[in-house]
Amino acid sequence: MPKHVRVNIRAVANTAAVRKEKRNGRDVVIVPSATLPDDIVMNDILYPADEIAKSFKSLDRTPAPLGHPTINGKFVSARDPEGINLGWIGAWNENVRQEKGRVLLDKVIDVERANQSEGGKAVLAAIEKGDPVHTSTGLLCMLDAANGDVPYKFSARDIEFDHDAILLDTEGAATPEQGVGMLVNAKGETEEIEVINSTLTEEAERGLDWAIEHLAQALERRERAGWLEQFKTAIMKLIPGSERTPSANRKEADMADEKQLNELSAKIDGLPASIAEAITKGIGDAVGTAVSNAVKPLVDAQNTLVANQKAKDDAEHAELVTKVVKANILDEETAKATPLNTLRKLAENAAPGKAAPLNGAMPRAQGNGFKLPKAEG
Repeated sequence: MPKHVRVNIRAVANTAAVRKEKRNGRDVVIVPSATLPDDIVMNDILYPADEIAKSFKSLDRTPAPLGHPTINGKFVSARDPEGINLGWIGAWNENVRQEKGRVLLDKVIDVERANQSEGGKAVLAAIEKGDPVHTSTGLLCMLDAANGDVPYKFSARDIEFDHDAILLDTEGAATPEQGVGMLVNAKGETEEIEVINSTLTEEAERGLDWAIEHLAQALERRERAGWLEQFKTAIMKLIPGSERTPSANRKEADMADEKQLNELSAKIDGLPASIAEAITKGIGDAVGTAVSNAVKPLVDAQNTLVANQKAKDDAEHAELVTKVVKANILDEETAKATPLNTLRKLAENAAPGKAAPLNGAMPRAQGNGFKLPKAEG
């Protein structure tokens, strides 16, 4: 027999993308947020993509109260008159849409109305400071028992969104771990229903975080090992008599990384479709940043070595230019354009006891020959 339940699903709003507008002459703050991904499983409940697609628009123009309103410890609808009085801070949900397998929406907060309550002031202050602002979607649904060997016990259907609340702490304002809610049935009678609290960020995205972290680590090791191998090869070439031999350890490391990447791929394949898609499509930037940060100290060290060597070579070059010019081996302009290794050879002729300078004094020619000294006696 299907049972009727209420579910509160907690997530995190995107306070980095907050914007401000004027509407009807009034200041509003708009905070983007998100909720249910397609085919997500939380607390042993599957939320099928087709059921979400049929119902997500019911979240449009719903209240965005501060916390889930409760009366005598029991959850009530945020649209109930008493529920409105308890949680209203001048905020509502709009622009509800589905993108990339997830329900996205905007929270619009009327600044003047929010400033009329302590809770509203606290929300505006948290947004202004960039503090984390959590959200929690309150929805009603029917639960059908799952059939077959599947990783969940129930499947949600006939989903009806009641509201998407604003929370100022990760546990949720006035939100017990498990509880009951009050619902007015078709006969106008109040009935109690089970309430299930789920955390989207901790449960649904745990697999995504794990996958990104381990893939980044594997690629970081591979990238770093490859760079070190190239650096080591270059250093060995500078050492006379050294020879490079294939590295057995390098082959073992490559095999280990390959095995880890294969295991990671298998785990990604086992995740829900929406999360797997997020990993394959959105992981590039995260991995690129992680690898770049890990390799940066090595690159900086290499750049420092190169810069120091260049400074040393430039100083030696300037010293040798002065030496060969002073010895009249080359003029200054030619000496400055001469490579360092050539200057080193030429400078040997400027040392005491070496051969005469290339442009040293020679007997002056007269006509087509040299003037010979007169014979003595």
